[in-house]
Amino acid sequence: MNAQAEDPLLPGCLYVVATPIGNLGDLSPRALKVLESVHAICAEDTRNTAQLLAHFGVSTPLKALHEHNETRIAAELIAQLQAGRTLALVSDAGTPLVSDPGYALVDAARQAGLNVQAVPGPCAVTAALSIAGLPTDEFLFAGFLPARPAARRARLQVLAQEPRTWVFYEAPHRIAECATDLAEVLGSTRLVFLARELSKRFEQSVRLPATELPAWIAADANRLRGEFVLAVAGAPARSEAGTLDARSLLRALLQELPPARAARLAASLTGEKRQTLYQWALEWSGTKPEF
Repeated sequence: MNAQAEDPLLPGCLYVVATPIGNLGDLSPRALKVLESVHAICAEDTRNTAQLLAHFGVSTPLKALHEHNETRIAAELIAQLQAGRTLALVSDAGTPLVSDPGYALVDAARQAGLNVQAVPGPCAVTAALSIAGLPTDEFLFAGFLPARPAARRARLQVLAQEPRTWVFYEAPHRIAECATDLAEVLGSTRLVFLARELSKRFEQSVRLPATELPAWIAADANRLRGEFVLAVAGAPARSEAGTLDARSLLRALLQELPPARAARLAASLTGEKRQTLYQWALEWSGTKPEF
């Protein structure tokens, strides 16, 4: 056993503690020891964390720290650390700060020259990548995509050009629309990996071409439930791609140009028929033909 696991907590240290994303058995012995021993635990939602602590018989006091109050209370918590108290930072599930609150506190602690230590453990991003079967020597984490449809599609147009594997989170009430957008933007040649309910009883994952994802989700109402992580194969190198993807380019151009000009420019760059591109542009933009 690593002797460091038995070391007492350091005075004035902020411990950033990863907690289970589903299976409670994934809480590490070190994480449990820290949660038992600190003076207080800063939690994204104290109700969720209270349930976790109750399961393990931990009675450490809780203090809410979330996106609406973390900037305001950071100074108070820094003062406690400077006085020698030990604090733990947790999110509702997984590793804090990965699309979760905590940045303001960690940043303030660093600026104050305080000790900040990681207590590693579960993270939905790395859990999904580990089973996706996509390249992971480099990857891009994109957090949550925009909620508004137009903004989400625009973001996907940018990400579609990313050569690295990219991974993001999605909410259950948006997963069907997101899958449709992925199919339209990426086409049939790009692989998409979807995982839901990672480490939970109904964990499920699938890897398939982007165009097949909407039908897969629609085939079973249960596939709309849970917490979702998606990973997408990176864009092929330009030498492998051969030519620009006409549909993706046209969508990007429509953000700045009227349909006729966007279609003409996309045709000149890709070799696709201008009339075909113009018809797509009219459908996507909802405008009438220009005469």
